[in-house]
Amino acid sequence: MTGHLEPLLRELMGAVLRDERRRQGRTLARVAQAAGISMQHLSDVERGRKDPSSELLAAITGALDVSVPQLLLRAADDHPLPAEAAERPAILDLTSVGVPRSPRRSPGGEVSLAARGLPGSARPELTLLSAA
Repeated sequence: MTGHLEPLLRELMGAVLRDERRRQGRTLARVAQAAGISMQHLSDVERGRKDPSSELLAAITGALDVSVPQLLLRAADDHPLPAEAAERPAILDLTSVGVPRSPRRSPGGEVSLAARGLPGSARPELTLLSAA
């Protein structure tokens, strides 16, 4: 991370993308080729140096066979809320507008999440409120 008080979204997403690629035992070259981007661009995204557009993010997650909501859930799980923020409910609404997708990807929809602190725990509980 680059020393910000809070990590940037691009840093959180990049770390999750890199972890998933490594978990699958795949190389930068193979995932970049499957996503239709250069290895250098994928590396920059994974290191949190480049902000991926929604189209680029969809291409990378498609190549890794994960969804953008799964990516965001994992980023949220890997970076718990500070104790003072966990005491109040935080709701994150993610809406995917009808963007053309490849045949192997399901159509976008709306995902609502709620994070609440558990008594005596520093880690928030993340609850799926709705998905469409």
